[in-house]
This record gives sequence, C-alpha cells and structure tokens, in this order.
Amino acid sequence: MDIYTRKGDDGTTGLLYGGRVTKDSVLPTAYGTVDEAQAFVGLARAEAARGSELDDILIGVERDLWVLMAELATDPENRHKLSAGTSLVTPEMVSAVEALIDTTGARFDPPTEFVVPGQHRGAALLDVARTVVRRAERVAVGAAGEGSQAVPYLNRLSDLLWTLARWQEGDSLAARDA
Repeated sequence: MDIYTRKGDDGTTGLLYGGRVTKDSVLPTAYGTVDEAQAFVGLARAEAARGSELDDILIGVERDLWVLMAELATDPENRHKLSAGTSLVTPEMVSAVEALIDTTGARFDPPTEFVVPGQHRGAALLDVARTVVRRAERVAVGAAGEGSQAVPYLNRLSDLLWTLARWQEGDSLAARDA
C-alpha cells in the first residue's frame, strides 16, 4: 500500500462513506483540528508513567477522538451509516468523560481563580491539549450534524483536560500575585 495516492493534489479530500470536499472546507478543518488535539493528548501522555491511571485515561481519550474524527469525516447525508461508539459519538461517551471529571476533581481542591500554566511539564502539556480541544470544539460547531454529540464531547473533554492538569500539577500558581 502506498502512503501517497495523489488524489488530494487537486486540493480535495475524500470523506468516510464517500464524497469529496475541498481540504479547507468545514469537515476536514474540524477533523483535522481534532487530529491535532489528539496529537497533543499523546504528547501529554508521553509524560505519564506507562500503565498509570493518567496513561489509561489519556489512551481512552485518544481512542474516543478516533470515533469523533470518523463522525466529522462523514458527509451528513451518510451519517446514518455510522456505528455508535465506533464511528459516532454517543451520549454514553459524554457521560463517561463527565464521570472522569467528577472522580478526578474529587481528589484535590480546585483553584478558585485562573492559574498560570507551567508548574509541571505534564500539566502544561495537558493545558496545551485543552486549548486545542477548545479550538476543535469551535470548529466542530459548524461541522457536526444535527443531534451529534461531537460538540458536547469536546466541551467535556476540555474540562477533563483542565481537571487532569490541575490534578497532575498539585499546587497551582494563581494568575494574580497575592
């Protein structure tokens, strides 16, 4: 199998279950931004100890993001062909992220104001991933089909990444000097 196909040399890309769009249209922009977010989650995971709870959580997130990218890479006319939990984000996936936020958030006292990122390398990488997820969320608003759980998932994921960063950080540095 060749890595290159030359099919995109005309500025178009293929969608899951057929169809082609320009590479700068909303669907490839959305799933491309999620792909970028997934890469940053992977970078944060590279700082976690293998087999640790954080590693396991982030692997789950990366796998969920494949599902989300599949959904966003599908023309809305073909959405009925998607499979829940495999190529279509489900309400249960959103609920699972909420449960992780609750479980992790219960382990520390959350900061009461904005924090300065960078107290801990792993936490700083989680913060970068969070900001890319926020951008992906903004783009996905225009790409997600009616009834899609993609935007709610990304919204919760950014909250989870913030929570994980604060958990990993321990003591946060407040934005204002006391």
